[in-house]
Amino acid sequence: MNEVKELLRNIEQTYRLFQQQQFTFIAALEHCRENAHDKIRPITSIGQVQNYMEHYCNNSTDHRILQMFLKICTELNRLCQQFENLHPGTPTTNNILEKCKILVSHSNDLSSLRARYPHDVVNHLSCDEARNHYGGVVSLIPITVDLMKEWIAHSEKLPRKAAQHGAT
Repeated sequence: MNEVKELLRNIEQTYRLFQQQQFTFIAALEHCRENAHDKIRPITSIGQVQNYMEHYCNNSTDHRILQMFLKICTELNRLCQQFENLHPGTPTTNNILEKCKILVSHSNDLSSLRARYPHDVVNHLSCDEARNHYGGVVSLIPITVDLMKEWIAHSEKLPRKAAQHGAT
């Protein structure tokens, strides 16, 4: 359990750096959307961000911030797998884990996803940006991290034998 907690702390640390560069991230997505002649559709998935980075990104700053986002998503996905291997779970932890796995799926539609208090990532966007283009993609990481913290909290309440069962 300590290992997954440490991994989550590392992801959170990287995310804090990413948060400080949210406007750079939005600008990078905006540049890619312009290059792709795709200014109408919102950013709806991790796969779309990856496609933009691979095919429509033409400067190093944009590439770096998009790569950082994708790396965090990959780490969150990897952490889901480690959660799954840690113990067989309970209905509550399995439900939380399933939500996490869906969220970090490359093809999951993020367009209706919105982070709520205490996360203010969407509040930093203009209304048009938040509602129509980027609200889901900027909400993905904080919502997934919160779910993972919830999974850890529930898992730590399990009896020792149940928690150790998956580790052996």
